[in-house]
Amino acid sequence: MREVTGTTALTGVRTAIDRIDRATPVERDRAVDALRALAILGVVLGHWLVTALVADGGALRAASPLRPMPWLAPISWVFQTLAVFFLVGGHVATKSFASARARGTTYGQWLRARLSRLLRPITAVLTLWAVATVCLLASGADLGTVHTLVKLALSPLWFLVVFAGLTAATPLLTRVNPLWPLAVVLHVDVIRFGLGGPAWLGWVNVAAGWLVPYALGAAWTRGELERRRAGWVLFGGGAVATVVLVAWGGYPASMVGIPGATVSNLNPPTLAAVTFGLAQCGLALLLREPLRRGMRRPAVWAGIAFANLSAMTIFLWHQTSLMAVTALGLLAGRLPGLHTTPDTLAWVAARVAWLPVFVCALALCRCAFGIHERVSRRPTGGTSRVVRVHRDSGPATPKAAPRA
Repeated sequence: MREVTGTTALTGVRTAIDRIDRATPVERDRAVDALRALAILGVVLGHWLVTALVADGGALRAASPLRPMPWLAPISWVFQTLAVFFLVGGHVATKSFASARARGTTYGQWLRARLSRLLRPITAVLTLWAVATVCLLASGADLGTVHTLVKLALSPLWFLVVFAGLTAATPLLTRVNPLWPLAVVLHVDVIRFGLGGPAWLGWVNVAAGWLVPYALGAAWTRGELERRRAGWVLFGGGAVATVVLVAWGGYPASMVGIPGATVSNLNPPTLAAVTFGLAQCGLALLLREPLRRGMRRPAVWAGIAFANLSAMTIFLWHQTSLMAVTALGLLAGRLPGLHTTPDTLAWVAARVAWLPVFVCALALCRCAFGIHERVSRRPTGGTSRVVRVHRDSGPATPKAAPRA
C-alpha cells in the first residue's frame, strides 16, 4: 500500500512539474526568474549565516561572526546579492511599464498593480510585529531585546521601500544612464570620508546607490547589455574598483553591516558597495545563457517558479523565522550556534547545522502568510485552478484557466 501511495505521489509531482513547464510561454526569459530567485536566496542565507542573537543574561543582543573573525568577509561577497535584486527589478519594471503603455493602461493602474504585490505582504509583517511588540513589552521583556528583535525583523523593509520608490519613478528612469547615480555616490563619499562632511549625507546614497543596478536593469530592457562584452566590462571593472577601494581606500572588506563597526558598506551604501554591485550585475548578465539552458529542465524550472511565487514572503519572513527558532530554542537553554557568542569556527559549524531548522520555520511562515502574496481570483463557472506563468517576466502567479 505504501509503495502504491508513493508511486501515486511521485506521479502527481511529475504531472505538476510538466504542467508548469507547458504553461510557461515560450518567449518568457526564464533566466530573469532564476536570477531573482538566486538573489533572494543569497540574502536569506547571508542573514542566517552572519546574524547572531546572543543570550546575555535575560536579554538578546545582536552580533556577527564577521567582527571577531574578519577573514570570513568573503561570505558577504557571496551572499550580499541585493544589486542583482535591483537589476532584475529594473529590468522587469521597465519591460512591464512599456507593455502596459502599449495596451493603453494608465500609469496609476500600472503602479497600483505593481505595488500591490509589495504592500499586501508588508502589511502582514507589520501587523504581526506590532502585536508581538505590544505583547513583549506588556510581559516585561527587556527593552533592548525588543528593539533588537524588531530592528532585525523589519530590516528587509528598508530595501523594499527603496524598491517601491524606484518602481514608482520607473517612467522617469527608463533612460537614466547608470553613470549619473554612480557619480552621485562617488561625490557623496568624497565629501563624507575625504572632506569630513556630515554623516547624514550618506543617506543620499540609499536612493543613488540602488538606482545604479536598477538603471542597469532598464538598460538591459533597452537591449544595451545583450553582448557578453557588457557583462565582462561590468564584472571586471566593478571587481577591480572594489579591490582598490578596500585595499587602499579604507573601505571595509565586508559587504554587509557589522554591529559595532565604525563604517558599514551597506547602511548607507558606500561607493565600494556600489562597485561591488556592478561586478555582481556583470556576473548576472554573463550567467544568463547558462541559466536559460538550465531552466529548460522542467524540474529545475518548477522549483524556480515556485520560489518566485513566494519571493516576497521568503524575503520578508526569513528574519522572523530565525528569531522564532532562536526564541523557542531558549526554552532548552543556551544552544551552540543559536545563542552563543559567534567567535569560533565551532559556532559557524553549529550555525550551518541550524539552517534546515530555519528552512522549516520559514516554510511554516510561508504556509501561514503566503496568502497575502497571492492575488485572490474567484473562479467562474467551468474553470479549474492551474498554474500559468505571466509573460512579463514578473513573479509567477497562480491563475484560473478554462478547462480543456
